[in-house]
Amino acid sequence: MDEEPTESLWVRIKGRAETGDIIVGVCYRPSNQEDCLDEALYRQIGAASCSQALVLMGDFSHPDICWRNNTAGHKQSRRFLECVDDNFLLQVIEEVIEPTRRGAMLDLVLTNKDGLVGNVKLKGNLGCSDHEMVEHKILRAARKAHSKLTALDFRRADFDLGIVGIVQP
Repeated sequence: MDEEPTESLWVRIKGRAETGDIIVGVCYRPSNQEDCLDEALYRQIGAASCSQALVLMGDFSHPDICWRNNTAGHKQSRRFLECVDDNFLLQVIEEVIEPTRRGAMLDLVLTNKDGLVGNVKLKGNLGCSDHEMVEHKILRAARKAHSKLTALDFRRADFDLGIVGIVQP
């Protein structure tokens, strides 16, 4: 089966052995996009979120989402929130900074790793665009921190068998 085309670009930034690769995705979702194209985008996001480090950004055109309460008024926006939750993504642009386009939070930066993205700032418009530029840093430690804590890895879970993978330090 051929996959529906989406307006997205995916880049793998090769890292050193101790830091690993980072997947960076840039997406544009038109506000009138059909459900089948949304689902194709969600499959791409799901595949990319399996990587250890993901930064996903773009205009997702869901002005009715309240990120503070994780709620939305429209069916398509609620489905997008489900995709974000299902893939353990964090939205790092805070609504208290200010909206990114005409009073709405359309432009997002999502990541699957807390602390990977920092210093998020809105930097005004570029040229005649009515969107704010979003500047941020991708933070990478020079070496991995070793933790003695054991964590559950729900991505490796087999819920039919009731088995959840364990991540060892």
